[in-house]
Amino acid sequence: MLAVAAAAATAPLLAGAPAEAKPKQPKTWDLTVLGTSDTHGNVYNWDYYKDAEFDDSKHNDVGVAKLATLVNQIRAERKGRATLVLDAGDTIQGTPLATYYAKQEPITSTGETHPMANAMNVLKYDAVTLGNHEFNYGLPLLATWIKQLGFPALAANAINEKTGKPAFLPYVIKEVRLGGHGAPKLRVGILGLTNPGVAIWDKANVEGRLVFADMVATAAKWVPEMRRRGADVVIISAHGGDSGTSSYGPELPNENPTALIAEQVPGIDAILFGHAHNEVPEKFVTNLKTGRAVLTSEPSKWGQRLTRMDFTLAREKGCWKVVDSSATTLNTNTVVEDPAVLAAVRGQHAKTVDYVNKVVARSSVELSAAESRYKDTPILDFINHVQTEVVTAALAGGAYAGLPVLSIAAPFSRTAVFPQGDVRIRDVAGLYVYDNTLEAVVLTGAEVKAYLEYSAKYFVTVPVGAAVDPETISDPAVPDYNYDVFSGVDYDIDISKPVGQRITRLVLAGTDTPVAADAQFVVAVNNYRRSGGGNFPGIVKTQVYNAQQEIRQLLIDWAQAKGVIDPADFFVPNWKLVREGVPVF
Repeated sequence: MLAVAAAAATAPLLAGAPAEAKPKQPKTWDLTVLGTSDTHGNVYNWDYYKDAEFDDSKHNDVGVAKLATLVNQIRAERKGRATLVLDAGDTIQGTPLATYYAKQEPITSTGETHPMANAMNVLKYDAVTLGNHEFNYGLPLLATWIKQLGFPALAANAINEKTGKPAFLPYVIKEVRLGGHGAPKLRVGILGLTNPGVAIWDKANVEGRLVFADMVATAAKWVPEMRRRGADVVIISAHGGDSGTSSYGPELPNENPTALIAEQVPGIDAILFGHAHNEVPEKFVTNLKTGRAVLTSEPSKWGQRLTRMDFTLAREKGCWKVVDSSATTLNTNTVVEDPAVLAAVRGQHAKTVDYVNKVVARSSVELSAAESRYKDTPILDFINHVQTEVVTAALAGGAYAGLPVLSIAAPFSRTAVFPQGDVRIRDVAGLYVYDNTLEAVVLTGAEVKAYLEYSAKYFVTVPVGAAVDPETISDPAVPDYNYDVFSGVDYDIDISKPVGQRITRLVLAGTDTPVAADAQFVVAVNNYRRSGGGNFPGIVKTQVYNAQQEIRQLLIDWAQAKGVIDPADFFVPNWKLVREGVPVF
C-alpha cells in the first residue's frame, strides 16, 4: 500500500515535468557517384583469345554491358535522385576489339565511331578521365575518340608543351538536383588526373607535344579553383594507384599518388582511382591539413566491379557539407549484360571475332607458354626470333650491321598456346597481349649483365637442397611481364644466390667465351621497356631502330609468310635456372 501511495503521489509531478527538448536534426540529402576504371576495351563479356565467354578462376565477368546493367539498376532504385557516373581511365586499349578499331580499321580513317564510345554513350557517363593507355595510338586517334563521346574527357595535368595550358579539359562542374521537382541543387566538381608515366610509355606519341605535371601539385592548383567557381562537392577521378611508388625512376612525378593527393590537398571529398587494377571497395585517407577523412575507391579492372560511393549532405550556414560518406564495390557477375549496350556494339564485336579467328599458319606441334616463366620455351623464342630477324634486316649494310643482335621477350600470358594445326590471329594475340612496337638500342656486355640481374629478381631465393615449386618460384611482388629473357647470349640464373648476384654464367651464344664488359650488342626490345617501363637499367637510350612496327603484327606477318610454325626454325635453348651450377629443371 505504501508503494502504491508513493507512486500515486509522484505521478502528477512527473506528468507535469517539461520533457527534455531534443536537438533539431538538420535536413539531409544524398548523392551517389558510380565509378568504373580500366575497362580496357571490354564491352561484351567475351574472351577474344579463347573465342568464348569470359571466365576466370574466381568467375569474374567483364565488360561495359555488365556495368551498364548495374548502373541502370541503381538509377532506377534512386528514382531520379542525383546519381553521377565516372570513369578513371584506360578505356580504348586492351582487347582485340579496341585494337581492331585503332589498327585494322582505325576510326581516324573510316570515320566510324569507336566501340568504346558507342558503349559508353549508351551507359551515359558524366565524365571520363584519360588513362595512360589512351595515348597508345597517337593524339589524332585520341582526339577523334574524344569527339565521339557524349560527355567530357578530363586530364588536368596533361599540358600543351608550347602553350603551357591544359591540352584537355581539366574539370567539369555538374549541377544536379537532389531529388525531384523543387529539391535543392548541388554543384559537383569533377577533376581528372592522368598518369605522368605517359611521357615514358608513349614518348613517341607525346614528345614535343605534351608534358605531364605532378598529379598532387595539379590537384592542389585546381581544387581551390573549382571551389572558387562554385563546386559544393569535389570528386577527383585519377588514373593512378594509391601505393605511392612508381615503376619508373625519380625523373617523372609519382605514378601512384592517390593517397598522397588525399593527404596533402584540402578540399577533396572523394577520389575514384584506377591504374593499379586492384579492388579497393572503401578506404579513407585523413587529410593532414584539415583532419577530414577523404573517401577513396578503386573498382578493379575490365568492368569486373562497379564502385558505388554514397554521400549524405546537409546545409550549414548557406553551404553544403558532406556529413557522411561510404563506398563499396559491386560484382558484375551478378547481372546480365545490358541489351542496349550489346546492340550498339554488336556489328563491331562480330567483325572482331571474325578477324581474330582467321588462320595465319599451321603449327607443327603444340607450343605453350605455361612454363615460360621458369623454363626456356620455344614459344618465347618465336617472339625473339622474329624480333631479331626484323632488326637484323633493317640494320644490314649500316653502321651497326657488324654487331650481334640480341632480343628481349617476356612471358606476358601463362595460358598462351599455339595448338598443333591451325594457328589463328587470336592465338598470336593471346601470346603478345600488348600493343607494343619494336625498337632497338646498343648495349654493352656490362649493361646486358646488369639488365639480366635486374630481371632475375623475379625469382624467390631457393637454397640448394630445398624443394622447388614452379607455382611459387616467382616473387609475387614482381609481375610476369617484368621477367625478361634474352636470346643471342647463353646464361644461367642461380636462384640460390641473392638478388644482384644471380647471373653466374654469361657467354657468347653457343660458346664458352665470357661476354666482355665492353662488348657491344644491338638489342631488340619493345617500346614500353625501352622507354623506361619497369625501370630496367641501361635500356633507356637513343634507338638505332624504330620503324613504329607493332610486334604482334610482325609475329602474324612472319607466320603468314612461312605458313608453318616449326620450333626447329627458331628454338635455341640458351638460358636455365640453376643452383650452384646444377639445373633446377
